[in-house]
Amino acid sequence: MNSLVQLTREGAVGVITIHNPPVNALSPGVPEGILACVEAIVADGKLRAAVLIGSGRTFIAGADIKEFGKITSGERTRGVGLNPILEQIENAAKPVVAAIHGTAFGGGLEVAMACHYRVAVAGAQVGQPEVKLGLIPGAGGTQRLPRLVGSAKAAELCAFGEPISAQVAFDLGLVDCIADGDLLRNTRKTELPAANLSPVFLRDLVARQAPFALLSGAVAFAMTLAAPRRTSGLTAKLAEFDRDSLTKKVTQKLRGRQAPLRAIDAVAAAARMSFEEGLAEEARLFQECLYSDESKSLIHAFFGEREVSKVPGIAGKSDFAVRKAAIIGAGTMGGGITMNYVNAGIPVLLKETTQEALDKGMATIRRNYESTVAKGRLSREEAERRLALITPALSYDGFEDADIVVEAVFEGLDLKKKIFTEIDAVARPGAILASNTSTLSIDEIASATKRPQDVIGHHYFSPANVMRLLEIVRGKASSPEVIGASLAIGKKLGKVAVVVGNCRGFVGNRMFHPYRREAQFLVEEGASIPEVDEVLYEFGMAMGPLSVGDLAGLDVGWRIRKEFKHLEKPGIRQPLVEDQLCEMGRFGQKTRAGWYQYDEQRNRLPDKAVEALVRQAARDAGIERRNVSREEILDRCIYGLVNEGARILEEGIALRSVDIDIIYLNGYGFPAHRGGPMFYADTVGLDKVYARICEFERAHGELWTPAPLLKRLALEGKRFADFQPE
Repeated sequence: MNSLVQLTREGAVGVITIHNPPVNALSPGVPEGILACVEAIVADGKLRAAVLIGSGRTFIAGADIKEFGKITSGERTRGVGLNPILEQIENAAKPVVAAIHGTAFGGGLEVAMACHYRVAVAGAQVGQPEVKLGLIPGAGGTQRLPRLVGSAKAAELCAFGEPISAQVAFDLGLVDCIADGDLLRNTRKTELPAANLSPVFLRDLVARQAPFALLSGAVAFAMTLAAPRRTSGLTAKLAEFDRDSLTKKVTQKLRGRQAPLRAIDAVAAAARMSFEEGLAEEARLFQECLYSDESKSLIHAFFGEREVSKVPGIAGKSDFAVRKAAIIGAGTMGGGITMNYVNAGIPVLLKETTQEALDKGMATIRRNYESTVAKGRLSREEAERRLALITPALSYDGFEDADIVVEAVFEGLDLKKKIFTEIDAVARPGAILASNTSTLSIDEIASATKRPQDVIGHHYFSPANVMRLLEIVRGKASSPEVIGASLAIGKKLGKVAVVVGNCRGFVGNRMFHPYRREAQFLVEEGASIPEVDEVLYEFGMAMGPLSVGDLAGLDVGWRIRKEFKHLEKPGIRQPLVEDQLCEMGRFGQKTRAGWYQYDEQRNRLPDKAVEALVRQAARDAGIERRNVSREEILDRCIYGLVNEGARILEEGIALRSVDIDIIYLNGYGFPAHRGGPMFYADTVGLDKVYARICEFERAHGELWTPAPLLKRLALEGKRFADFQPE
């Protein structure tokens, strides 16, 4: 017993309560405290059973993830681990009942499965999500779970890491009883028989809606138990399963990940080994995963999402309330942004310039909701409730009541400045004026108003109602209050919000330019269009760079290039083909022709006409085509990202390298198991990245001049993660 775990008594039941806020993680001291309480209960002749419960909002949400990093860095030795403690809990002479509310994830579920029985409230969730951190369950999860739910289901749960509800867990046999009302105590007086109840009997009681099974709290349930039932001794559900089929599903959904495959291996071991041998095999596979780049990358991403919300000198204004939002533009972006707000329960005034455009925008929003309803992800009543929160408008009437105005028209500086002059005249004092620009200067846009301190960039990513990223672009005059409120709005909308500085393209699109530039250069130099896309897809990107252009619309970049053409340095090589495709009306998927042809289902097909266009453009430019290796394709595209990211970091456009990583993981389809472009470069080694970029500079000229920060860190043997702005 210690300050993290306390023992109290409820009649003849000892209640063990974990007090380790906010989520009762299994930090050092918690498992030891649980065991000490169990031993005290066993030694107390007046107590018949134990109940383990978490204080606050949850049972045990999982392990303390920071401990994994300490182990791999050598800061902390792993020690004996959790298994010996769970073994002693499972071998206790008196019944131990886990009382689950909130979540029992990872190590939390492993603790619960080492208990003899499990009672849960209906709203609880359980699961083994370790694969999301590049790990597998490491405290018996792959051995106890198949004994409770069957090998096939356990392998699926461990490989995909998705949670299940208390009801599903009950149906599978993972949970023995669902408590209605007070988890710890009965909500009604119920006569309870003193019997050692089997899971089958309990499920029968629930099926018949017997008062005991639905209304018994954990203490009352514990009083019915005559003896422990040890999970490690159950074997009836252990069986071989179709590993090939599950492996195929995993490799399709979790492309490039190794931990899910190791999880399948560990669960399969349960059916052919003794429990002790299975634990040893699990430990071996866990150790393999723990020291992998995959795990380090995913843990980096996990903590990175929390780190980016911490902006020096800025506090997220959690008290900032958006009672009403106004959005200008009902096109693809404006419609998606509108859905974000109404999904969060915030009424929206949606403005367009013509009734036709307004009707088209509203029809698209309705189709999106109908699609979600058809997939069973939303009830029709809820969809209609959200649609009712949208007020279509053709004027600025009502804008004076909005707490935030979001401009979402196409990328044109003159148009955006005109709109901001108009909203400056109608918006209430203190309202946030946000632009969804993806490349244009926030300072220029703010100059069209008399309140530049209230102007900020809210750069959403398409489709805005799906993509998690929100780049918050601070102008030189944007007030700390508006930046903090923007962070709070991002959180309210369920976004990963990252504050960035103001420059052309900000962080994401500025880095994306050299990434796609090199993809096009490689095609001109001799690589095939499909091969460039395949190499980046195999690396783990959600799509290849040329396919991304077709999906987003090649005309979007074309319009931006024309907007900024006067800023391009004369004599610097530029891609040759994409503008020609646009001049031919080949804008990508929406015109069924871009870099590829597309059929009616938007399936991608190579186009010989484009291949001929590329060859002709190369001949006209005097480019000698050659065989390009897959290694060069990968390095030029990814290191193009990294080199520009280093410049952005040194200029202070991004606060930290992790900010860049989180932007690319959530907005550009960079593979999470590689941690983001800057973390990936750290993993490769900046000395190696720098040397490769120097090779490209010698071969291709000044576009590949190494960023000064990259050169300095490489020569000092440091990482981007070590960089601290002055």
